[in-house]
Amino acid sequence: MDLRLHSGLTQVLPVEDSSQVGYARRTAQKMAEQLGFDATDSGRVALVVTEVASNILKHASNGELHLRVLTGAVPGLEVIAIDRGQGFDVHDCMIDGFSTRGTQGIGLGSMLRQAQVFDAHSDDRGSVLLMRFYPRTAVVKDLRLGVSQHSLHNDPACGDAWGLAIKGQQISVLMIDGLGHGPEAEDAAKAGATAFHREPFADSSLLLEEIHHDMRGTRGGAVALARFEGARDGLSFIGIGNIGATLIAQDKTRGLPSHPGIVGLQYRKIQAVDYAQCTGQLLIMYSDGLQSRWNLRDYPGLMYRHPAIIAAVLHRDYCRGRDDVTVLVLALETLDD
Repeated sequence: MDLRLHSGLTQVLPVEDSSQVGYARRTAQKMAEQLGFDATDSGRVALVVTEVASNILKHASNGELHLRVLTGAVPGLEVIAIDRGQGFDVHDCMIDGFSTRGTQGIGLGSMLRQAQVFDAHSDDRGSVLLMRFYPRTAVVKDLRLGVSQHSLHNDPACGDAWGLAIKGQQISVLMIDGLGHGPEAEDAAKAGATAFHREPFADSSLLLEEIHHDMRGTRGGAVALARFEGARDGLSFIGIGNIGATLIAQDKTRGLPSHPGIVGLQYRKIQAVDYAQCTGQLLIMYSDGLQSRWNLRDYPGLMYRHPAIIAAVLHRDYCRGRDDVTVLVLALETLDD
């Protein structure tokens, strides 16, 4: 598998009253049409978005829909429903005919059939449902990657950037947090991301120097690079500034420390640190718009859910609300060539 993925903001649609259900349906359907979905496929998206938005109002009073375009060999649309309701039993609610509110109970089972990728997590903090849609004729291998990226106050400019490249059994991941927020922070982050995508599999220390060179003349920012080598079951990490990074396994958690400095301005040259036996673990990277005091084990079962669910839960519960924020969750696993 060879793939390049670029940064992109998550579109947030509030669901607080019935008038917003129709707007959400139209917005999602239009996005699907712009991706080249035909009438049947865009209709699937519209049906599910209507159902999930209605369920938010019915069961949780209010919540949000997060929409994100999935780039790759086949374009797709990701829809994530998020609320802070009382939660539900996911297994029971997947059965057609089961309802907690006396309705027909056709919701989750229908979503599972309409979306090519479906997953859910629910507890007493609220619920998160993931649906990914592709043209029904496409054959797509789901990439177990989740990204939630948001600018401060929904500013069109975002000072965070991320990138991901896959080549065979190698995965290279970038995260940048440009200093501050707004257009100048975005310029800094974009300059670094451009350098990364020129040669994402170069030696990590040399790649960091290239990013530093391209970010000169900008505000600069924090940068972290992670490289997973499936063939040797290892990950290397190098970071400057306040990008948080963690490796999570069933029985342990390893923090991946960064070093002081500002890429684009000044930092001390360092070497990447290697971590062994990483296959099957989660790599979580996040900008400082997310609090660092979270613990995935406070959410029973969450670490086994789709990475997009994990990213959405962390953003929901730990966003600081005073800076751009990006959360990236990647399942480190062997990829098919």
